[in-house]
Amino acid sequence: MRNRKNKSGRLRRLLRILGPGLITGAADDDPAGIATYSIAGASQGLSLLYTSIFTWPLMGAVQMMCARIGLVTGQGLIGSLEQKLPRPIILLIALSLFAANILNIGADLAGMGDAAHMLTKIDSKIFVILFGVGVTVATVKFSYQKIAFWLKWLALALFAYIACAFLVVNDWPKVMAATFIPQWPKNNEAWQTIVAILGTTISPYLFFWQTSLEVEESKSKGQVTAAQRKGASEEEIQIRKWDVGAGTLLSNLVMYFIILTTAVTLHSHGITKIETSQQAAEALKPFAGTFAALLYTFGLVAVGLLAIPTLAGSAAYAFADTFKWRQGLAEAPLTAKAFYVVIILSGILGIAFNFIGFNPVKALFWSAVVNGILAPFLLVGILMVAGDKRIMNGQPSHRLNRCLVGITTVIMFLAAAALFIF
Repeated sequence: MRNRKNKSGRLRRLLRILGPGLITGAADDDPAGIATYSIAGASQGLSLLYTSIFTWPLMGAVQMMCARIGLVTGQGLIGSLEQKLPRPIILLIALSLFAANILNIGADLAGMGDAAHMLTKIDSKIFVILFGVGVTVATVKFSYQKIAFWLKWLALALFAYIACAFLVVNDWPKVMAATFIPQWPKNNEAWQTIVAILGTTISPYLFFWQTSLEVEESKSKGQVTAAQRKGASEEEIQIRKWDVGAGTLLSNLVMYFIILTTAVTLHSHGITKIETSQQAAEALKPFAGTFAALLYTFGLVAVGLLAIPTLAGSAAYAFADTFKWRQGLAEAPLTAKAFYVVIILSGILGIAFNFIGFNPVKALFWSAVVNGILAPFLLVGILMVAGDKRIMNGQPSHRLNRCLVGITTVIMFLAAAALFIF
């Protein structure tokens, strides 16, 4: 009995520690991301497995910097950025984020609809409407605490992709060699794929979501004013480091195992040209078995339920900070009308994209273009804020963190340039 109580107590403590960082990291593996990683494995085989090791510290450094900004300033990312950037730039950032997120939501709903169709044989468009409306209504109706609780549990769905890999991989020494001995990209397609992986892993909507969730966490503890939320204890910062570390590790592990699964099944059997996660799931069945294909498909739906509130919410937070609206998932819809209008509009437009003949693959491409251009400029602003002692209330980001984010910024600028070159 005592052992059960101890285990239960440890689980509750773990769930308390794992919060915004876990949710944000898990939301990075949305259906659009899964499609990108599946395409990487199918087209390039095992040669890009090492990218998950490369991207983890970069993603972790960026997300921890955003978390720290939210923790010590007590406000969202736009609220901090506007102290460093001119108003027109702030407006452009908010509009660009909104446009990219709508495209991403549309593509995610398409992926979820296709996955549900594979499981039930019911028209995918029906599921697009059901998922879009259901997630939007739940985001508006429920409190932040309830939403955060369910998003944490939905993150468990990502383990489906890890399980898939262990069902299909036989030659682990070969896999380990590909993991730890990087291969120089052999052609333009490989470079394009690396650019896509970077754009999918280090996405602007995650910067805003991470920062705003820190504010939501503070509000849930009774710190309702910005003045009350300023500053953070070392213990709070350390807890968030563990949280962000766990979330970004999970995100990159899932990326690794999706690339691995599609590499050893699809690529090794000559299937190198896929465009969507649905094609990947359908192609998996003959080589990985029905159970592995079902796991892959179930994971698509679950992570979509996790990612869409993140995409819609990050745009709503950005607009609310820009125009000084009352905001937050802890607020009632009638007291934060404009904030919730953005969430509802994001859901409606995401659904609409699936009924106007807009190709979800093209939606992903244009979302990647917008994010690829926006991300490095945003990172410059984030670095300016994170190193400013006044804005950060005497708790700026450490030099190592700033160096890692600086390296990430340079890489993202190169990736943005590569989008146009390729």
